[in-house]
Amino acid sequence: MDLALISLIAASTAFVGTHFAMSHPLRAPLVRALGPTGFMGIYSLVSAACMVWMYFAFVAAGAGTPPLWSGFGDFAWMSASFLTLLALILFAGSLVGNPALPAPGAEDAARAEVSGVFKVTRHPMMWGFALWGASHMIAVPTARTLIVASAIIFLALVGAYMQDRKKRVLMGDAWAQWQVKTTYWPRWERILQVGVFPLVGGTALWLALTYIHIPLGGWEAGIWRWV
Repeated sequence: MDLALISLIAASTAFVGTHFAMSHPLRAPLVRALGPTGFMGIYSLVSAACMVWMYFAFVAAGAGTPPLWSGFGDFAWMSASFLTLLALILFAGSLVGNPALPAPGAEDAARAEVSGVFKVTRHPMMWGFALWGASHMIAVPTARTLIVASAIIFLALVGAYMQDRKKRVLMGDAWAQWQVKTTYWPRWERILQVGVFPLVGGTALWLALTYIHIPLGGWEAGIWRWV
C-alpha cells in the first residue's frame, strides 16, 4: 500500500481514537487535572493536530488517484448533491435549540417541545456529518476519500450513540425526556416539517459551499456542475 495512504489511515484513526478517548474515558480525569478550560485547550489542540495530519496525508495521497469504481456518471453526482443538501439542512437546524451542544439552557431545550430538525433526529449535526461523508464516497470513490469519509461517518454515528449515554449521566431526567420524544435514526418523512430556517439556511449553505468547491476542490459540485 502507498505510504501516503498508510499515513492517512493512521491520521484518520488517530483523529477518531483521540476524540473518543478524550470525550469519554479520559474526559473526567483530564478535567480534574487541568480544569475545564485546560481540558478544552488540550482537546482542541489534539483535534487540530490530527486534522492537520489528515489534511497533509490526504494531499500527499494525490488528487489524480483514479476512482475505485465508476460508470454512474451524473446519477452519482445528483445523488451526492441531494445527500449534501440534506446534510446542510440538518446542520443549519442543529445550531438552534440543540440540547446536545454545551451551552447554557441545554436542559430547558431538552424539556421543550420537539421542533425543527429534531423532528427528524435528535442528532441532526452528527447525521449531517455522516451524510456529508456518504455523499463524497458516492461522488469521488477514491481510496483517500473513502478513508476520510469512513472515519467521519464512524465518528459521527458511533459518537452520537455514545453521546446519548454521556448526556444521560450529565443531564439526567432532562435527557431521558429528550430521548423519549426524539429518535436516533432519522425519520426522513418529516424533513419538510423542520421549518423555514433549516430549509432556507441549509439551502443557502449548500449553494455557497458547492460554489466555493470549484476553486477549493478543483471541480464543480451541486447545481454548479450543470449550470
